[in-house]
Amino acid sequence: MTQPGLSIEALPAWALLNGITFSHVQVANIEGKGFGVVRNGELKPEVPLMTVPNSLALNVQAVDEYAKEDKNFKQLLGAVGRHSARRDILLFLLVQLVLASKTHQAPVGVSNPWTEYIKFLPKTVLVPTLWTEDERLLLRGTSLESAVNAKMAAITAEFDAVREAASRLPNWNDMLWPYEDGNSSASLRSWILLDALYRSRVLELPKSGESMVPCIDMINHSTNASAYYDENTKDEVVLLPRPDSNISPGEEVTISYGDAKPAAEMLFSYGFIDPEATVESLVLPLEPFEDDPLAKAKLFAFKDLPKVLVARDKGSSAVSWNSPFAYLMCVNEEDGLDFRVLQDSVGGRQLRVFWQEEDVTDRIGDFDTLIQSYEICTLIKLRVVTVVQERLQQQLERAQSFADLSSLPIGDVDLMRDECRQAAALLRRIETGLLEVVIDDLEKERRILLADENVVAYLGSMETAESDLVGEEASNEPDDFS
Repeated sequence: MTQPGLSIEALPAWALLNGITFSHVQVANIEGKGFGVVRNGELKPEVPLMTVPNSLALNVQAVDEYAKEDKNFKQLLGAVGRHSARRDILLFLLVQLVLASKTHQAPVGVSNPWTEYIKFLPKTVLVPTLWTEDERLLLRGTSLESAVNAKMAAITAEFDAVREAASRLPNWNDMLWPYEDGNSSASLRSWILLDALYRSRVLELPKSGESMVPCIDMINHSTNASAYYDENTKDEVVLLPRPDSNISPGEEVTISYGDAKPAAEMLFSYGFIDPEATVESLVLPLEPFEDDPLAKAKLFAFKDLPKVLVARDKGSSAVSWNSPFAYLMCVNEEDGLDFRVLQDSVGGRQLRVFWQEEDVTDRIGDFDTLIQSYEICTLIKLRVVTVVQERLQQQLERAQSFADLSSLPIGDVDLMRDECRQAAALLRRIETGLLEVVIDDLEKERRILLADENVVAYLGSMETAESDLVGEEASNEPDDFS
């Protein structure tokens, strides 16, 4: 399905018809950024730059209201929705996309302001899920490699599940399944695009929660943002200038998408990396030891995704790292870790975690604190530092091995978009630089821990025990008289 489009010059008329007010700002094309908001007049103190009626904010409440108006959509929402705010909003947008394209004549939706507004939204977003297969190869060796692969698999499975469930609903079956010529009113590409639009435009409103807000979602990001969004006493969404900002005529108005977000997250969600970000950070998945008999129990009890987070302020030599699961990885039964299946008050069974005979199930992520009173605390810390250092070293070597395009199985490099190549190269440069600094810092920490008297004594006792064991084995061998 081809996404319909409207010129941005038609947006003021649409906004006026739907009660959106602009105060000396306008939506315009910004070189190198696409659409943005710029000042075009004299700003007045305490007057919002933009005001959007609550009824136009697209969130779970709005989707529920729409379902009351359209019984067919209510049927679809009941069959495949109610999983998350994101999916409900994507289903709504999918219907508006089909209505706007006018490729489907069956009564599958009721037009509303979003049916027209969706025509103003871009036909692509530079997030990696909308890169070509060759362009996604540029992410090999970065923290986004596994994340994007997992996202592509998840979003494909999600659309397949939506289409399968909708196949039992006559009108929706016609819309979501291909025609004899292979085309369809809605496709996987449409679903991926809507997911990208949602991730790159959704706002966390203080009262309404996750919402897409027309016109305000056109505003670009800046570390030094000049405006912010809020909800007023009428529940309208308003764009307000920051008290310390000085927006000149013709200057772009910006908001912050988040100052502390890693470069990988910015590229994943918004399709760009902010070169002026003040924090560099990196998140990597962490796998339990293959030979750990408690690995499955640890993963089940931990519940969250095992990962390592490393960070530093840009230009600073001070680094930090955090990995609650690494601590859980490095304690075992001989240290005092135990898993027990106990019956709860209603007859159910629960897996409980015990440390030194104390139930610590609700503190599963606090083992860095729980081990403090343990006599070989320093030794466990050494294990953790070694695990984290090895994981980061593995990532660094992989990132460096794919730094050269010739090492990638890419077809025609010239067909790749420059924006994708530049973003992937910048991400790799940021992550390798951060990894090198943190690995060096961990090596210093590891040497300090190795010199600790408790660690020295423990390792010495282990060497003595191994030596005695070798001696016993040797004494038990028969004499060789050959």
